[in-house]
Amino acid sequence: MEQLITDDLDALLSVLPQHLQENLRAIGRGDELLEIIVDLGRVPEARYVNEAVMLNSREASREDIDYVVERIGEFTADNRAGLPRTLHRISCIRNRQGKIVGLTCRVGRAVYGTIEIIRDLVESGKSILLLGRPGVGKTTMLRESARVLSEKKRVVIVDTSNEIGGDGDIPHPAIGKARRMQVPAPALQHEVMIEAVENHMPEVIVIDEIGRELEAEAARTIAERGVQLIGTAHGNSLENLMLNPTLMDLVGGIQSVTLSDEEARRRHTQKSILERKAPPTFDLVIEIQERNRLAVHNSVADAVDAVLRNRPLPPEIRSRDASGEVRIETPEPAVRIGAIREATPGRRDSVTDRAKAGEGTRPKLLRLFPYGLSQERLEQAAKQLQLPLRVVGDLQNADAVITLKNYYRKRPPVVVDAERRGVPVYVLRSNTLAQMEGMLEDLFGVDGQPDPIDAAINEAERAIAQIRSGTNSVELEPQSAYVRRQQHEAVSRANLFSRSIGKEPNRRVRVYASEIA
Repeated sequence: MEQLITDDLDALLSVLPQHLQENLRAIGRGDELLEIIVDLGRVPEARYVNEAVMLNSREASREDIDYVVERIGEFTADNRAGLPRTLHRISCIRNRQGKIVGLTCRVGRAVYGTIEIIRDLVESGKSILLLGRPGVGKTTMLRESARVLSEKKRVVIVDTSNEIGGDGDIPHPAIGKARRMQVPAPALQHEVMIEAVENHMPEVIVIDEIGRELEAEAARTIAERGVQLIGTAHGNSLENLMLNPTLMDLVGGIQSVTLSDEEARRRHTQKSILERKAPPTFDLVIEIQERNRLAVHNSVADAVDAVLRNRPLPPEIRSRDASGEVRIETPEPAVRIGAIREATPGRRDSVTDRAKAGEGTRPKLLRLFPYGLSQERLEQAAKQLQLPLRVVGDLQNADAVITLKNYYRKRPPVVVDAERRGVPVYVLRSNTLAQMEGMLEDLFGVDGQPDPIDAAINEAERAIAQIRSGTNSVELEPQSAYVRRQQHEAVSRANLFSRSIGKEPNRRVRVYASEIA
């Protein structure tokens, strides 16, 4: 679908001093203009997609700034103003006395067709969180999503800075049939979000810039009421969001859990680990890497769990070429095993040959028939271990049967029939996720590789021993942000000091004998 862009640039240019208008029109390139900067005592600047251009050699005066301020709407508590019936935004910089000394005049554009790259996701009914750096097009995509959904559903926009629906009491046509609720002050955004649900019965709520803890709580409340949420948040990636203590609740939150000795040994990890605290508020997270390139996490819960286990799942990549064709690259799940290992003879017979795979190749699909235990939990265990498993509902199509110890003792017909047919039967002590993961690890021949976090903590402990033996400092291997945090905590418990050095992906921890100024 061809994109139609509208920006009403003349309305923005008309509020600028005459000499700036003339210079901008002489330069042209209106389609590439992003914003105009007017700072007191500096030469005004026009910022385009790939460069910044000085508009003249004359420094901006107090009269230039006053000229603009007199012709636009009032600045709100977040120091933003707009032009009625347009999407342009003017932000101000004030001095310590509250006087305006700088202006950022940002060009607002409605781009029709921009969500074609994710239209199937937007119309799926799932809640979507958009992430990306400033100026990459989050608000533009949000506005277009509201317009498209408003054709079939009741959509309410909570417009804190009037960026989505434009300034003034009459919303911009770019939001279609969606209704717009303005927010008196940014600090009240969470109250307006709840009010929108309670008073106006929306099927979809659109929110720009979720940035405070109260707004994250309000978003969770809305999601729990079955309303589809489409919003943006500060951060470039899912991992950034997980590191943000204010907003991590949007992806389920993170908590420290202490395992039993037996469970820690089974997982080959330390007793204290990080786990997701609750279901995510948003079903999908979309990272806008470039205007025509997105990374889609189709299951936020699975993506967060995988990062916490230090086994990040690659996202789906969507891109659009110059002709407008959308390309979707679906990643192959990384498989941690080479071959399915033979089980112990007897009750745990070997699986059928069709379930085996050669060394170094991806194992073939294994079909399991669960009897008397949670099918959903079994599928979750397979997904977390990234194993090719399918749950089947009858013995005839099963490669193996899995059941609980108390059921096996009663010798039900399913177990008797399976043993008569030579189908292996696997017996668990309890109906828990940990038991199922252990069984699948045995079945697929996972040799219990040491957990990367455990290895990193051991490295930190060795560094602590070196410091105590007289070494001034020890540098550890590069690790992810979560692993570094665990290393810092281990060093702190030893009453030593540490800091992170270097840049990603080579950022690492250095341990010191004493605090470094």
